[in-house]
Amino acid sequence: MRVQQAIAFTVLGSILAFPISLTAQDQQDQQDRQDRQDQQDSESRKAAHDRAQREQTEKDHQKHTGAKVVGGTAAGGAVLGAVAGGGKGALIGGAAGAGAGAVANKVRKDKAVKKREQRENPQ
Repeated sequence: MRVQQAIAFTVLGSILAFPISLTAQDQQDQQDRQDRQDQQDSESRKAAHDRAQREQTEKDHQKHTGAKVVGGTAAGGAVLGAVAGGGKGALIGGAAGAGAGAVANKVRKDKAVKKREQRENPQ
């Protein structure tokens, strides 16, 4: 029974960690984009970034995207924690899930801002 439970948690943990591994694959693409951005004029780049960031923040606030991401991962962590360790496990899992959700939300928002910038200044 314990072996099956350990295997189940390992599988669930790897499934939850999968999106984080995808961000590592994008590092080279991000470096290439950064090199191209360095060739542009710094003032227009800064203005485009600020505008894209404002637009993305406004959209996220209207749709409560950040709260959905962090809340969903916190709930998922709490469920896994409750299964693993009862009430105390649920509390720890919820906190860990919320932290992971905050990181995931930051990555998501940064990617969306970069996408908006590229859409505004195609190369």
